[in-house]
Amino acid sequence: MLRTEERQRLARERREEREKQHAAKETQILEKERKAKLQYEKQLEERQRKLKEMKQKEEQRRAAVEEKRKQKIEEEKERYEAVLHRTLERSQRLETRQKRWSWGGSVTPDSESKTASKRSPSTANLKQAEAAVSKRLSTSAALLNTSDRTRRSQLSPLDSSVISRLLAPTQASLARSKSAATLSAD
Repeated sequence: MLRTEERQRLARERREEREKQHAAKETQILEKERKAKLQYEKQLEERQRKLKEMKQKEEQRRAAVEEKRKQKIEEEKERYEAVLHRTLERSQRLETRQKRWSWGGSVTPDSESKTASKRSPSTANLKQAEAAVSKRLSTSAALLNTSDRTRRSQLSPLDSSVISRLLAPTQASLARSKSAATLSAD
């Protein structure tokens, strides 16, 4: 009987020892799982933070690129407007200079009819030479216009108007042509 009680006590102690070990192992496993879960959550947070930072950097880069593009467009627009302004200024100066220095100036129909009776035969010759020169100039301008139309159709309207203005004969060139025609007629 004593032996049986001794055996039961020893068996109980072993069982309790096993249960303690089992409980300790269970606690270790739970602790490891908790640590692993915390580490996973920390990594997840870190990854999300990095993604957020990358997204912000990408947005900042995009905004900088967009700002640079807008700035470049603005600079090109300003440059284009400056060129246009200079071209218009130059053409206005040329027109003013041509009006100031042209030989014939602007002739109105009234002044022409008043002075027609006073003309000598040399002015009649000059009138005929002028008509011939203007006829030649208009045909050459027409030829230039037809050959350049295809090229000009590919240009912008502003460029096209500037080119057609440059190709048109000026009052000074017409005056020179009249002078040459008069000299050759004499």
